[in-house]
Amino acid sequence: MASSSMKPGVVTGERYRDFVSAAKEGGYALPAVNVTSTSTLNCALEAASKSQSDIIVQLSNGGAQFYAGKGIRESFTAKVLGAVSAARHIHLLAEHYGVCAVLHTDHANRELIPWVEALIEHGESFHKETGGPLYSSHMIDLSADDIEFNLSECERLLTRMAKVDMSIEIELGVTGGEEDGVGVDIDESADNSKLYTQPEDVLQAYERLSPLGHFSVAASFGNVHGVYKPGNVKLRPEILKNSQALIVEKFGATSNPLNLVFHGGSGSEKEKITEAVSYGVFKMNIDTDTQFAYSAPIKKYVETNGRAFEHQIDPDDGTPYKKLYDPRNWTRDCENNMAERLIEAFKDLGSYGKSIASR
Repeated sequence: MASSSMKPGVVTGERYRDFVSAAKEGGYALPAVNVTSTSTLNCALEAASKSQSDIIVQLSNGGAQFYAGKGIRESFTAKVLGAVSAARHIHLLAEHYGVCAVLHTDHANRELIPWVEALIEHGESFHKETGGPLYSSHMIDLSADDIEFNLSECERLLTRMAKVDMSIEIELGVTGGEEDGVGVDIDESADNSKLYTQPEDVLQAYERLSPLGHFSVAASFGNVHGVYKPGNVKLRPEILKNSQALIVEKFGATSNPLNLVFHGGSGSEKEKITEAVSYGVFKMNIDTDTQFAYSAPIKKYVETNGRAFEHQIDPDDGTPYKKLYDPRNWTRDCENNMAERLIEAFKDLGSYGKSIASR
């Protein structure tokens, strides 16, 4: 049984496992928000606080690089240091927002395994320093590779991660579209069987990973990264139900034994989201919608205050425009709009008002 409340801040190890259990037992899921800067990161924490909900904050390799600054010439170094910097930022601030926050890295394919390994090394050092890992979990996305390579690499990495109480997220089946340079272009008008995870693959993953440590599965049921016009690929949450049922049948496990993840949540039908959550989804990735929400206010702000972006001082009447072009003003509009989209996500996922952070 999950703990009914816990101290606010970053949750890792046993606290993370309780966090996941609380969501599944409570029949809700948490948005996993991709962040790229202190602005988007703080916005995510603020939205969770306003919603009295908890949150999952994650970085892709490109998001981590941007967080560190595009001026760092060596991209691999920037991707590692950006992810470390963002994690330490959240460790410092999450408690003060009064929420429980999970720290996670997003899609890492075969080429990005060294990035994850570098972050695990930082996590091991952080564990020696503090007694807990830097990140709650890391994602390994080897869905484009054969199932044996996918699972053997996940076994190898989870064995190492479990020693410092970290979890792993794996992907079975291909989520269509592209996420920050990782993904595949799939013709959505075609019947793409790869968009649908096979329950037998999930069973194999459960058999091999369960003895090693804590893991979650991003299973594909027609979900696609980004927002697309309707095609022949349809969301089929019943695939998640079938995978759960197979595990229960083979192992006599309790209801919804798998910890499931919904990738490509932006633009999804709300009733399909609710159905997926009922089958054990505790985490839904959201990036495209929050990017749009963050960017949308810029156009209106510039149109409303156009002269401030042409002149520091009005050439006609001498009005100073510093307060208008100050980035803190228009950036705040972006943060507020992104927060509103996240509050909508908390409500869609049933987690609004359900924080387990002690208050």
